[in-house]
Amino acid sequence: MSLHLLTVLVEDKPGVLARVATMFARRGFNIHSLAVGPSEEDELSRMTIVVDAPNLEQVTKQLQKLVNTLKVVELSAEESIEREVMLIRINADPGHRSAILDAAAVFKAKPVDVGATTITFEVVGDPSKLDDFQELMRPYGVVSLVKSGRIALAREPKARNLRAIS
Repeated sequence: MSLHLLTVLVEDKPGVLARVATMFARRGFNIHSLAVGPSEEDELSRMTIVVDAPNLEQVTKQLQKLVNTLKVVELSAEESIEREVMLIRINADPGHRSAILDAAAVFKAKPVDVGATTITFEVVGDPSKLDDFQELMRPYGVVSLVKSGRIALAREPKARNLRAIS
């Protein structure tokens, strides 16, 4: 599987998301994750798309041809900041609650709902962090889980000569 992370700046107009999804479907590319939200500019939205595509150049060219697309950029893990949100409900009988809460604290997972037999956590971070937390909780029993999909921005280039501000 060759996953690629794309950030796409589009006009915030009805039907843009449908056209993008249709373009991927017609070409047989699987969208692994797609998140859309407002950008820093009014009337523009930013899509973050994780796609399984062997030929990314073809995908990029097709996205750029769409009427409402303004900019398409592929981001590598090294040059981007990626985050995802996960809500995960874990079986938590009284004998295991303290161990579950201790393990969750290591991942900075926030308990957002505590029931008689379960605890629901909110976990925010790099997708690998969420995967690691999910694996750690698996022995207790994952009752339900939902993820937001990745969002990402390019990293700011580092200044070569940083000077202390006095």
